[in-house]
Amino acid sequence: MYSKDAGGISWIDLTVDNADQVQKFYQSVIGFKSKAFPMGNYNDYVLTSPIDPDKSFGVCHAKGTNSGLPAQWLLYFNVDDINKSIQQCIELGGSVIKEKSETDDYYMCVIKDPAGAVVALIENKDN
Repeated sequence: MYSKDAGGISWIDLTVDNADQVQKFYQSVIGFKSKAFPMGNYNDYVLTSPIDPDKSFGVCHAKGTNSGLPAQWLLYFNVDDINKSIQQCIELGGSVIKEKSETDDYYMCVIKDPAGAVVALIENKDN
């Protein structure tokens, strides 16, 4: 389902104010299995298909690295050069709504395209 290749989808998160409640909704409505993902003083969740454990996504509180994001499904698209992609975004009428951040494994930011749709960009450091 996911890919590390440029242009592929690396991950999908749902960002909401109350991930505890919403993850239960998807467990009941779709039948996903839920596993808490510790984020310090709260838990986000990884929901997984009951049939295929490779089909999973996150349900995250709108806090920490997700603070300030609207309630939405957020696709994480892989890019080869996040700085170049950010520059192109701005030059083509988009905007950065979550500045570039870094983990041990990747760089990430959230952008808005000229039509207002929001996506995340992710560059794996092992590129």
